Amino acid sequence: MKLLLTGGMGYIGSHVAVTMAKSGHEVILFDNLVNSSSDTIKKLNKILDKDVYFYKGDLNNPNDIKSIFEKFKIDAVFHFAGYKSVKESVINPIEYYSNNMIGTINLINEMYKKNVKLLVFSSSATVYGDPKYLPIDEKHPTIPKNPYGRIKLQIEDMLDDIYSSDNNWRIACLRYFNPVGSHDSGLIGDNPTGLANNLMPIITKVASKKLKKLSVFGNDYPTVDGTGVRDYIHVMDLAEGHKMSFNYLLKNKGCFKFNLGTGKGYSVLDLLKSFIKMNHCDVPYDFTFRREGDVSECYADPNKAFEFLGWRSLRGLDEMSESAWKFLHHNEKD
Repeated sequence: MKLLLTGGMGYIGSHVAVTMAKSGHEVILFDNLVNSSSDTIKKLNKILDKDVYFYKGDLNNPNDIKSIFEKFKIDAVFHFAGYKSVKESVINPIEYYSNNMIGTINLINEMYKKNVKLLVFSSSATVYGDPKYLPIDEKHPTIPKNPYGRIKLQIEDMLDDIYSSDNNWRIACLRYFNPVGSHDSGLIGDNPTGLANNLMPIITKVASKKLKKLSVFGNDYPTVDGTGVRDYIHVMDLAEGHKMSFNYLLKNKGCFKFNLGTGKGYSVLDLLKSFIKMNHCDVPYDFTFRREGDVSECYADPNKAFEFLGWRSLRGLDEMSESAWKFLHHNEKD
């Protein structure tokens, strides 16, 4: 099948591209390269030992998305495109609403016109907001605390409405927890274009001496070691979750919500200790004040994904840590 991956050159999209291509599908990558690099296509070609088609375009330009649908007979869409920083969404909410909402609407409009009604949407655990209970299942209240999470939830609501209006749609909204790690080759991984916001890219930059030290926000939470606890999931487990969601949609109509997480909570120091152990390097750190809005613990109940999709995470912290460091070394050579 021909699969369109919007934002396909980014961190999650590129790993899903590998997984779906290795499953025998033709992947077509669509990206404006705001949060990614054009070098990714060369790395994907090397991993897959064949050329992958890449179209540089923007979902906010309807002609761009029209062009790709006219060039290929698309069978299904994986939608990753959009701005992705929680912090930036608070500073520039209008920019986030405009880019992420309008881009998605343009995409859906073109799918309607071409009668393409299978969509895997990249959502986020931020739709839940502060945990009311743990682990978080899909029935947990959705009360997002920032524009980024609110936009994800509004898109989910829109997709629910679309399915209600036309029951031929097949939609999966995948609520990610905290993706980390890289492909086994070390060729692709998490390489933010601006300041890193996620923990693992900061750890790797400190280990490689690009940053002086890691600031750990808070050591007085009611957790096992006082640092915040999150559900870190290997990006390749996440990619497998997309493949299994797609396979499920081939047999089932509806608009489904699935958590993609390990179901385990790891502290900041757990991740840091794993990285130091696996990569035999030094990562200086100190403790600073808590960040406003951070919660002490957040981790998934992934049982619905296992029950419906047959999916569960297989890789642990050590594999996440080792692969992240391997990617950094490959990236430095380029």
